[in-house]
Amino acid sequence: MFGRETQEASAGPAQRQGFLRRLTQRLGRGRLTVDLANLFRGRKIDADLLEELEARLLTADVGVEATEFILAGLNKRLARKELADVEALIAALRAAVEEILAPCAQPLLIDPDCKPFTLLVVGVNGSGKTTTIGKLARRFTGEGRSVMLAAGDTFRAAAIEQLTVWAERTGAGCIAQHAGADPAAVVFDALQAARARRTDVLICDTAGRLHSQSHLMEELKKVKRVLQRGDPRAPHEVLLVLDANQGQNALVQAVQFHEAIGVTGLAITKLDGTAKGGIVIAIARRLGLPIRFIGIGEQPADFGEFDAHAFAAALVEGSHAPAGQERA
Repeated sequence: MFGRETQEASAGPAQRQGFLRRLTQRLGRGRLTVDLANLFRGRKIDADLLEELEARLLTADVGVEATEFILAGLNKRLARKELADVEALIAALRAAVEEILAPCAQPLLIDPDCKPFTLLVVGVNGSGKTTTIGKLARRFTGEGRSVMLAAGDTFRAAAIEQLTVWAERTGAGCIAQHAGADPAAVVFDALQAARARRTDVLICDTAGRLHSQSHLMEELKKVKRVLQRGDPRAPHEVLLVLDANQGQNALVQAVQFHEAIGVTGLAITKLDGTAKGGIVIAIARRLGLPIRFIGIGEQPADFGEFDAHAFAAALVEGSHAPAGQERA
């Protein structure tokens, strides 16, 4: 497989540093410790103070399960007299957040022996699926891979047009049919075409659907089954796109999509537009699914691989480690 080093090298260290700087700036408005130092300055770190911190975490959509885990660890440190001041508390909070996120920071690895390596991209309406597909296409073509897009969202003519535009912008191929066509037929045709052309990566768009719409979820299962007829191992990745602005609803979506179709990775979008970035922690703690990518804006450069260390630092402190200290 192509390793992380290959993928990061293609992005370039300067681009990666730029992405981390923007992450820090755009999460800063909603970081967990805004005014925390001023609010707690001069106060003793005790159970009452941790109770106030608990309310802050819940307000930031960290969720009950993750908040309980974080507070349990902080209370243990408090009992060992390891939280002497607010700075120590913030450092401990950052470490606890990173502990939850680290197992989920798993980059998407493209297996070169799978031609095409097939991604099925799913999510609710408005989550940013099609835009995410376009940014993925740009990323993969930038790495020197050939890419084909399958316009499987046949319910919206605008979605087909949007995907066609992304194909033109990125140099990817595109397989589309008329609006209202059978989505399963579109992705099957795309798989056949991608295989005939020895395309490296096939990215399949799907219509947005609410996780509660059982008939549409059944249609999604059909699309997956049809792909498997063409390649028993396909799709090689089921990527669920989640809008961070949805808060706890995003967690509900993740749970139900995973139960219905078997999600293998997440892309979390619109983190620049939410003061509740804590939902990423809640999802990581509850599901432990790989978080492949995050989006912090509309531009192609505002989309990058999830880095637990940098994200925890940005969310908790509004900072990230120097380049030499960053971890995957």
